[in-house]
Amino acid sequence: MRVLIIDGQGGGLGRQLVTAVKEYDQDIEVLAVGTNSAATNAMLKAGADQAATGENSVVVASERVDVIMGPVGIVIADSMLGEITSRMAVAVGQSRAKRILIPVNLCDNIVVGVSDASMGKNVQNAIDALKKSLDAD
Repeated sequence: MRVLIIDGQGGGLGRQLVTAVKEYDQDIEVLAVGTNSAATNAMLKAGADQAATGENSVVVASERVDVIMGPVGIVIADSMLGEITSRMAVAVGQSRAKRILIPVNLCDNIVVGVSDASMGKNVQNAIDALKKSLDAD
């Protein structure tokens, strides 16, 4: 099982996701791609098996994984203060991987109908979705 975690800005959410995935199952291969080097480094320090930075890395990695995890902005061009390019959003959106997206109501993208949970709770919900996905396969 290969999981791609994508994050930007400071990489805080990505760091939490990497840690939680690895705590759940050390055998899951975690690829981390940051939209900038700070995000990449945060995820690498958290225990990602491989890491890269930038648009082309998102595009290539999106085709080589079973699951993609990250903030909902990774499928919205120009989100995350412009860090997500159109090419990145399309690659994630068109990937055959299952996407587990965490609602983050920032940068003019507001997801309605979602409880106002803490980031920690949202990360746990994402891990629960990953577990359910693995059990279904």
